[in-house]
Amino acid sequence: MTGPTAPKDDGRDESRLERMDRNWAELLQELRVLQTGVQVLAGFLLTLPFQTRFQTLDDYQTRLYLANVILAALTTSTILLPVSVHRRLFRQGLKATLVASADTIAKFSLAGVGLLSVGTTSLIFDVTVGRTAGLVAGVGLLAVLVLLLIVVPARLQRQGREEESS
Repeated sequence: MTGPTAPKDDGRDESRLERMDRNWAELLQELRVLQTGVQVLAGFLLTLPFQTRFQTLDDYQTRLYLANVILAALTTSTILLPVSVHRRLFRQGLKATLVASADTIAKFSLAGVGLLSVGTTSLIFDVTVGRTAGLVAGVGLLAVLVLLLIVVPARLQRQGREEESS
């Protein structure tokens, strides 16, 4: 669990501060994974204008490209935000606040990576196969990501709570 609260008895022999330290370390690992994904996608996007074919993009493709670049920059910023918050709150006894805020920020970052993946996939399909294929690929990936990033975790959370209560 990454937030400031944990199950009352999760079987670990750790103090509240130790739990906060563990949660912070887990959040940092998750953000490192997200950062790698954003870096790969942003790197790909940054190389596109230097390709000869880039000049043949139509207005829709150019806008989609620019929207992806903005989304990549914003997502990168959200991934960096917990570091800034940590620097600001360091040694002030606010670890619970730090962990809770980083948890929320990580969720926004995850959404940004998902949307960036959808936008980039849509752009690639649009340029290589056509507009309809781009839209289908984008909507299809969005549906898969909603299933994997929202529905599956919610279902697992519900199942876990049902198992704990029985």
